[in-house]
Amino acid sequence: MNYSKLNLTMCICLLAAMISCNNKPKDDYSWLKNSIDVSVAQLDMTSAELADSAKLPRSIWVEYDSAFLCRQIEADYSTFKDSLRPNPDAEKIGQRKLTGVYDWTSGFFPGSLWYAYHITGNDQMKDQAAKFTNLLYPVSYYKDTHDLGFMINCSYGNAGLFSPNDTIKAVIVRTADNLISRFDPAIGAIRSWDFGTWNFPVIIDNMMNLDLLFNATKLTGDNKYKEVAIAHANKTIAHHFRPDYSSYHVVSYNSDGTVERKQTHQGKNDESSWARGQAWAVYGYVSCYRDIKDTTYLSQAVNIAELIMNRVKTADLIPLWDYDAPDAEETPRDASAAAITAAAFIELSTMVEDGSKYFDYAETILRNLSGETYLAPVGTNQGFILKHSTGSLPNGSEIDAPLNYADYYFLEGLSRYMDIKNIKYKDL
Repeated sequence: MNYSKLNLTMCICLLAAMISCNNKPKDDYSWLKNSIDVSVAQLDMTSAELADSAKLPRSIWVEYDSAFLCRQIEADYSTFKDSLRPNPDAEKIGQRKLTGVYDWTSGFFPGSLWYAYHITGNDQMKDQAAKFTNLLYPVSYYKDTHDLGFMINCSYGNAGLFSPNDTIKAVIVRTADNLISRFDPAIGAIRSWDFGTWNFPVIIDNMMNLDLLFNATKLTGDNKYKEVAIAHANKTIAHHFRPDYSSYHVVSYNSDGTVERKQTHQGKNDESSWARGQAWAVYGYVSCYRDIKDTTYLSQAVNIAELIMNRVKTADLIPLWDYDAPDAEETPRDASAAAITAAAFIELSTMVEDGSKYFDYAETILRNLSGETYLAPVGTNQGFILKHSTGSLPNGSEIDAPLNYADYYFLEGLSRYMDIKNIKYKDL
């Protein structure tokens, strides 16, 4: 055998294979890089404009038309007029809506800055994240809301992940102590609201605050936080979901733990499926399974995910503000619900054998949110990243407007997407 010819042939084949590999089209992640760059620019602009402020950006002031709201909820004005907030003063329309640290959304802007830093390594994002996170320190002593998880885990919790220091543990644990003080053992749940006529209201949103309790158990080794979270998650499974796994927004309990009533506060009607509520639900049970590894929670997350994929009929997968809202051109979308869903689905995709369908669904959402319909051009949208979210339509609040939590979960979704795909920003 002529070994020199054989070696030459092998070398030629190897070279051809290398050329073939190098000529394979690379995945086009220009959409991803553009979204990250736009996000950093918008966050940087907002940070600079709020440099001397103790306030945080929440949304943009928008007005509403009562006749439009009536058409959306398909009810007479008299049935909901008492819940409507006054339209903002004319000079506020289109301006940035700011909020104080005790607002339930206060943790999302610093959290977005932390994700921008984590994705890019941009030290300016880190400095701004630390600055705005420190504004929330007094919240760790606050007991008058269930939203402490949103407020502190998204800010200080992300600081602990991306830039740990010795002060963060005390803030997380103190906040978790205040959150579990709202737990009623006889009912088996954490009280959500302190207003209204309900005896003991629990909203589906409250599932999102359990991450703070799981975090506190990890930091301290004390299972009391985790045990409260488990009890709340189990109570919510028992009473919040319909047979098709859609969720009620509000379930109020009698003092003995029985159900007082089930209804909505932000959805179309009591039996409708408020879009963001379904997103809170799937995200919450994905988080529970991550930390508890109880397949009850994984099954719940999968069933809710299937509901979402079956019920969202929009071509771009950005849902209408309520799944049962009129299918009309004027009906607002909710980019925040889509972003939350995408972040949850990416994590869910790692937990099940057929996870690719959830990953692909999430990728489609992220790509569509990165398009010109939803991604704001740099320097516009009062510094917010995404357009077209809906806060609380029946209450005349933040309708077809940017929302700080839409931005937060969009960035979290991008970060999780990059982790799964092993994409580094510097390589984009």
